[in-house]
Amino acid sequence: MMLEVRAVTKRFGGLIAVRDASLAVTAGSITGLIGPNGAGKTTLFAIIAGFQAPTAGRVLFEGRDVTRDAAHIRAAKGLVRTFQIVQPFAGLTVLENIAVGAHLRHRARSDALAAARKVAEQVGLAVLGDRSAASLTVAGRKRLELARALATEPKLLLLDEVLAGLNPSEIRDMIPVVRGIRTSGVTILMVEHVMQAVSSLCEHVYVIAEGRTIAAGRPDEIARNPQVVEAYLGHGAARRMAGMAPAQGGHGGHG
Repeated sequence: MMLEVRAVTKRFGGLIAVRDASLAVTAGSITGLIGPNGAGKTTLFAIIAGFQAPTAGRVLFEGRDVTRDAAHIRAAKGLVRTFQIVQPFAGLTVLENIAVGAHLRHRARSDALAAARKVAEQVGLAVLGDRSAASLTVAGRKRLELARALATEPKLLLLDEVLAGLNPSEIRDMIPVVRGIRTSGVTILMVEHVMQAVSSLCEHVYVIAEGRTIAAGRPDEIARNPQVVEAYLGHGAARRMAGMAPAQGGHGGHG
């Protein structure tokens, strides 16, 4: 198992943001993490990536306990996340931004830039490599955030709402990019609200609500789960999600 989250709880004073949450991610898979706003998904992501310490519970990466490892230690081991709010280095070009990530594995600037070019090609930014990162559209910035994380050469990539803010055609264009990352050998755990993407990309989905894991299964199983429909999806999105088998695509809705 690539990742195991075992009974993780996170308290902020009197508030329990994550409550006894567990999940597992198989190597080579794309796994989804969904749930309503405020459910604790981002906090759980931060705990998995090492940006926050859990109050209780454990995080295992490739069978090793990394619960107390700092984020940069986990990144060096191959566990890397993207951020929902994309903040590129505005004074650098697109390629230089990607190279920042590549420096984790490549000390020499020339090697980092060479690695960055390959990643830019992979995410569809090759033609924009010399452009200022500040000039990118929202869709371009999303790809850049993906590229910076990918340039660290991760084994497991945590995608935090990489499709948020994109229009339907941009989402359709991004889905094959994410699928291609998995094909290249990177395992993916994604937090996402775009059900179209979750249904077409993910083999397995976990649902979190009020800090708890309330369901897990294939996207079509999740869409038929009454508790999930009640807590998050609503009946319209559930019907659309149930109609889409993984890896086929289609038109979903927002939960």
